[in-house]
Amino acid sequence: MEKSSIGYILKLSVPIFFANLAIPLVAIIDTSLMGNLGDVSYLSATSVAANLFSMIFWSFGFLRMGTVGMVSQAHGAGNYNEIINIILRNLLFVLILSIILFIAQNLILKLSLQVFELNDQTTDFYKDYFKIRIYSAPGELSLYIITGLFVGLQKTKISSIAVGFFSILNIILSIIFVTQYNLNIKGVAYGTLFSGIITSIIFLSYTFIYLNNFLKISLKIDEIINLNKLKYIFNINFNIFIRTILLTFSFLWFTYLGSKIGEEYIAANAILINLVFLSAFILDAYAFSTEGIIGYSLGKKDKDLFSSIVKNSFILSSITGLVISIVYYFIHKNVIYMMSDIDLVRSLSLDYSIWMIILPFFASFCYQFDGIFIGASQTKEIRNAMFFSVSLYLVISLILTNYISNNGIWISLTVFMILRALSLFYYLKRIYLRFNDS
Repeated sequence: MEKSSIGYILKLSVPIFFANLAIPLVAIIDTSLMGNLGDVSYLSATSVAANLFSMIFWSFGFLRMGTVGMVSQAHGAGNYNEIINIILRNLLFVLILSIILFIAQNLILKLSLQVFELNDQTTDFYKDYFKIRIYSAPGELSLYIITGLFVGLQKTKISSIAVGFFSILNIILSIIFVTQYNLNIKGVAYGTLFSGIITSIIFLSYTFIYLNNFLKISLKIDEIINLNKLKYIFNINFNIFIRTILLTFSFLWFTYLGSKIGEEYIAANAILINLVFLSAFILDAYAFSTEGIIGYSLGKKDKDLFSSIVKNSFILSSITGLVISIVYYFIHKNVIYMMSDIDLVRSLSLDYSIWMIILPFFASFCYQFDGIFIGASQTKEIRNAMFFSVSLYLVISLILTNYISNNGIWISLTVFMILRALSLFYYLKRIYLRFNDS
């Protein structure tokens, strides 16, 4: 069981690993395109705007995470009719959320500009990006459901192809729009918009063709709009929503603290945090694959499988985190120089690069705990653990930033990752109690 579970986790994780690798590469390419235009305002505006949309869209990460937990448990119980209804219910959520974002876009833009202290030129670039990227909501949010479905079904190759296709198309379009059409910051926004629309249309079509192989799809409104099911989905999704809001706020707070020091620190931190995100997406391959197996083990009431997956996923994740940290130690200078040609930004990035180097190992544990609790649909615990971690993070960051400036920002972020892991470890026994109850 031990060896086979390691092999199975790796089998599911490898395609996710390559797909996830492409996601932060989009941000890295965008940063490189903007960082080599010779004006720090492009890089600062892209960093702030991209972080804002990360907060907005990741706040709806429950569309993926909630889908994984519910689909994997329905898969373990052999209930494919419910899987179809889960997808249709969540697509309805996407439509509603997208309409709300379109209506509220001017309010969101106004509020965000009140938070960040940007000069006039950076503000203009920021507005250009915002007014385009907001319309990518339907495409990007639909992809959350598609990836959640196939991870829950343990068909990670399909979800990985969808994510990889979106990311690679995004990179290609952004490069074309920026270098060939001189659209600058508008180019990277258009790249994301068009790649999201194209990818969601292609893979939503494939999704329904795939599901039709298991069960004839028919729209039964009474089953889709089942009040008990909707209440269950709402409770799960709301807890994940709160958790994700808090998580994305923590990274927006990270950017905000940098803006209080100076725009050159926003730019330098943007380069380093993109490399942190790269490691996070790599390590999330284990968390994503674990989600599906955890949910399946609960659906099958297989405690031995659950215990084996928990143990071996942590082994794989922590070792990989250590390897990433070692690789970053040797290549970080070359990568930083590739991402910007501005001497001050390069110098500052190198000054604080040690935090980017050590974070992958320390953060690997909290990423894996997320996968376990999401697969088990223990969303109340995820919410509470994140609230605890973010609360301490805010206090620590305010104190440390006041005394040791940018080093304080990075130390606080590292402590935040450790707190996330410790708080979820405290709740782990609650999942084991579900096997005892059965």
